[in-house]
Amino acid sequence: MLIFADTADTQLLAELNETGLIDGVTTNPTIIAKSGRNMAEVIREICDIVDGPISAEVAATEFRQMVAEGEKLAQIADNVVIKVPLTVDGLKATKVFSEQGLMTNVTLCFSVTQALLAAKAGATFVSPFVGRLDDRGEDGMQLIRDIRQVFNNYDFETAILAASLRNTTHVAQAAIAGSDCATLPPAVIQAMFQHDLTDKGLETFLADWAKTGQSIL
Repeated sequence: MLIFADTADTQLLAELNETGLIDGVTTNPTIIAKSGRNMAEVIREICDIVDGPISAEVAATEFRQMVAEGEKLAQIADNVVIKVPLTVDGLKATKVFSEQGLMTNVTLCFSVTQALLAAKAGATFVSPFVGRLDDRGEDGMQLIRDIRQVFNNYDFETAILAASLRNTTHVAQAAIAGSDCATLPPAVIQAMFQHDLTDKGLETFLADWAKTGQSIL
C-alpha cells in the first residue's frame, strides 16, 4: 500500500521523506490555508521534495473553471495530481483531464456508487473518507472493502486512496481491505513506527550487548 503524507508543512515533509517510505502527498484548501503561504509556491516546493504523486485541489465548483484551474495546477510540475470534488462538475472535469493524460484525485467520496462513477470518468485516484463516515456511526472501512470488490469486478484501474484515517488501526484495516494507497497526517505516519514491545526489546538487546564489551566497528 502506498503511503501519502497529508500535509503542506514542507519542513516536516522533508523529514518524513528522508525515511524513503513516503510515496506521495495530498493537500486540500484547508491544509494550504493553514500554511499561510501561496498555493503554487507550496505545491512547487512539495514536488521538489517528493517524487511521487502530489495532489493539488481546485477551488472552483463549476466545470469550466475547474478545468482552467486544474490545467494551471498541472503546469507546476509533472507529478501534480489535480484534485477535484466528487460532484457532477468534478467528474466532468475528471473526464477532460483523463483525456488529456493528466492525473486526477476525486475526493470526498462517501459511497460505492460515487466511486464507480469516478472510475468510469477515468480518475487516477478516488479518495473514500473513512473517519467521517465513522463519525456518523457508519462503518467507514466497509466502504473501502466494497469499493475494492467493485473495482476488482470490472478491472478498473482507478486506485483507492483511503482518506480520513485517524490512527494506525485505520491504516492496518485499510491495508487488509486492499486499499491501494492511504493518505495520513504526519502524526499517524510517525505512530506507525512505534510499539512498546519494540522499545522494550531494543532496550534489552542494548543492555546485553553492552555487557559483552564488544564493538562491531
